Amino acid sequence: MTMTPGLRKFALTAHVTFSVGWLGAVVAYLALVVAALTSQDAQTVRAAWIAMELSGWFAIVPLALASLLTGLVMSLGTEWGLFRYYWVLIKLLLTILATKVLLGNMQTVSFLADVAAETGSANLGGLQGQLLHAGGWLAGVARNHDTVGVQAAGHDPLWVA
Repeated sequence: MTMTPGLRKFALTAHVTFSVGWLGAVVAYLALVVAALTSQDAQTVRAAWIAMELSGWFAIVPLALASLLTGLVMSLGTEWGLFRYYWVLIKLLLTILATKVLLGNMQTVSFLADVAAETGSANLGGLQGQLLHAGGWLAGVARNHDTVGVQAAGHDPLWVA
């Protein structure tokens, strides 16, 4: 089933909005990680862990899932299809992988945020791992966008009515 031009533009706008929002939320998360890594103040470190948990569960995870869902809608509702072009499938697989890693990582973040909130301990390991997860995700998205998702000369038939 192919979407009407108006519905296709709406779905594409939603997909781009959720995807860019996901990217922005991860940048904010990285700022929290860097602040916690460079801070000498125990309260700042504890607050950063709590903020990372909140931003993860209430911004990053919903945006990741929405990006995945709208990407599926776009692939199944347009002439691009899910299996017709290799780059559509690669982007889907990378998004599924990133979402799976995110959900697994959020369990650790929640545990450490609970430790920070309950014990008042500023000596929390794992921040380097958070920097690796979030930084690696950003690098992967940038690489994916440059090599897989950009059509030649910027012509994207999905924007054409």
